[in-house]
Amino acid sequence: MVDQFESTDSVRSGAPLRYLRSAVFPEPLGLRHGETLPGVEVAYETYGTLNEDRSNAVLICHAITGDSHPARHDPDDDPGWWEGLVGPGKAVDTDRMFVICSNVLGGCRGTTGPGTINPATGIPYGSDFPLVTVEDMVDVQKRLVDLLGVKSLRAVVGGSLGGHQVLCWATRYPEYVKTAVVIAASARLTAQAIAFDVVGRNAIQTDPSFHGGQYYGTGEHPRTGLALARMLGHITYLSSDAMTRKFDLDRHAPRDIVTDFEKRFSVGSYLAYQGKQFVGRFDANSYVAITLAMDNFDLGATRERRLDSFRGAKCDWLVVSFSSDWLFPPAQSRELVALMTTLGQSVSYCEIETDGGHDSFLLPKDIKQFAPLVAAKLGAPKPNEPSSRPDDDRILELIPANSSVLDLGCGEGDLLARLKARGAPLLCGVEVSTDLIAATMQHGVDAIDYDLNVGLPEFPDGRFDYVVLSSTLQVVPNVEHLLEEALRVGRRAIVGFTNFAHRTLREMFGLEGRAPKAPGSYSYDWYNTPNRRFPSIQDMLDLCEKMGVVVEHARYYDDTNGRVIGDDEDPNLAAETALLVLSKR
Repeated sequence: MVDQFESTDSVRSGAPLRYLRSAVFPEPLGLRHGETLPGVEVAYETYGTLNEDRSNAVLICHAITGDSHPARHDPDDDPGWWEGLVGPGKAVDTDRMFVICSNVLGGCRGTTGPGTINPATGIPYGSDFPLVTVEDMVDVQKRLVDLLGVKSLRAVVGGSLGGHQVLCWATRYPEYVKTAVVIAASARLTAQAIAFDVVGRNAIQTDPSFHGGQYYGTGEHPRTGLALARMLGHITYLSSDAMTRKFDLDRHAPRDIVTDFEKRFSVGSYLAYQGKQFVGRFDANSYVAITLAMDNFDLGATRERRLDSFRGAKCDWLVVSFSSDWLFPPAQSRELVALMTTLGQSVSYCEIETDGGHDSFLLPKDIKQFAPLVAAKLGAPKPNEPSSRPDDDRILELIPANSSVLDLGCGEGDLLARLKARGAPLLCGVEVSTDLIAATMQHGVDAIDYDLNVGLPEFPDGRFDYVVLSSTLQVVPNVEHLLEEALRVGRRAIVGFTNFAHRTLREMFGLEGRAPKAPGSYSYDWYNTPNRRFPSIQDMLDLCEKMGVVVEHARYYDDTNGRVIGDDEDPNLAAETALLVLSKR
């Protein structure tokens, strides 16, 4: 049975952090909006050991209500908010990496924020705390990284607001970042996402106990307003399916908790509980300050401005989104990927299928899905060497050395890995399976989760020398469109397919009266096959003629007998499989 009160906040508390460290920077900090802080204190934690050449540092960036404690330091330590991702042997492996995580500027867990004493007045800043931005947060992190003797970051990793910090690091300090891992984030918030934050801030600022933000020392705190803001936030973090799963079965049986909020329904008691728990560990002014920073984050209102923002980045990227995240929908992540590919930057992308909503980047079951992607991006050891398959051997013969290649339906990336070993300058795979994308990435090759049914709009014209479609065309509904796209982004396309006019398949249908089946991608039964198309060689040649596509080279294979079909034979009858090298006239 689902524990209704279980949430991503469950492991967090306001208790002192055992391994918290503090760095004080007495130098003034100029802020993006023109104000200046006379000095800054930063609360942070580190894991692992910085290696001799200082090349293994990873910066973890937290979301709105996170802190400097992503994981346990030892079995007796309190759990962290990213326990499934960070630690010994995990994706962010503290046995190999030196991991840094700091509380953001404006926070309430030790870093300078509204609750900090203002040296000009001798009392907490409160509402006098200046407006800070994500850029200001990153500038403070940069000071900390420099203090720790780190000259470059192996990776910067973060989700939600943490993802915005990653984007800012990569575009603001490009020389420092080797790999940027952006999870459930965007170039800017949607108006709808900002609207939820506006309502939350209004709830806080109109609470009678807010006292214009100067509630410190009054004995009062805007607990009701902060609880309402958190309740609203929790609604945006979950998906409709997740809420149904958690609360629909016993919607009229709420938990009996002590609260002034409505608890007629089970979802109401859940929200009341989450609001009450949050008030005990977070400061209302910090919530206002940090949500404003997130809402003001903006890498450009137009595609051209966003391209300008990303143009200076020098890192390789991993972008992760979640199918049920309506706060930061996958389309926003795909837009980031399109910007990166347009600029010729190295990027891998995956959309994780889940009903967890935006909170998925913190949920253990979803972390298990995307952790292998992060591990691969951070250079986790490869489990095995690429396999040598006959189809790949044949394709390799058709691709000249030093050619750039896009492999549509790349599987585990074996072909791309072998091309990389030959020194190919640019490689990328397209897949839809998270496991296959991770396997491809483990070869050190980019892979993108993409629906080929819509073409290849994220890739610019002529980006690759070759686009490979081996056993791919049969599964897409619009073959003609995908071929056009392949020949738009590639100078040539290599198309491999099973020939359904082969004599053995003809006999299966003509003599046995059964739907033909062939080894490999056509080995399914007629009632459960993912294949939409069953072309013959002649069908494919006719399509090429119709589209004005040139068949530069054709090879036909008798796989059963391990031979190439000769010029004196009819390939449409004798060949089991075909490889065509195509180009546009």
